[in-house]
Amino acid sequence: MLRRRLADALEPHGLTPPEYTALSVLHGRSGLSNAQLARRSLITPQATNEVLSRLEARKLVRRRADPAHGRIRPAELTSAGARLLADADCVVDAIEREMLDDLSAADRRHLSKLLGATVRRLGGDH
Repeated sequence: MLRRRLADALEPHGLTPPEYTALSVLHGRSGLSNAQLARRSLITPQATNEVLSRLEARKLVRRRADPAHGRIRPAELTSAGARLLADADCVVDAIEREMLDDLSAADRRHLSKLLGATVRRLGGDH
C-alpha cells in the first residue's frame, strides 16, 4: 500500500520510488559508487545501474570516471536533480506526516530510535 501511494504521488514528478530514493540518497551523500548507492537504496547493483542510467539521461545525476578506480563512476546530483528532489520531497513528506499523524512526538522519537537501532544491527550505513 505504501509503495503504491509513493508511486502515485511521485508519478506527476516523473519519478519512480527507486529513482526518488536514489536522488534522496545522493542528496545526503554525493559521489557514491553504484555498489554503495545500491546498498543504501536497498536494491540490486544491476537495478541501481538502470535507475542511474535513466536519471543520467534526464540530466538529474551525473557520473564521471574515477581516475583512481577505472570502472567506478561516482554519481552526484545535478542542480536539476536537486530541484526535482525538493519538489518531490513535498509530496513524500505529506505521506510521512499522514503515516505518523496518530503518534505523539515522544512516540515518533521512540520509533526513530528503534528504526536506527535495527539499521545499526544490520550493519547499515546512515
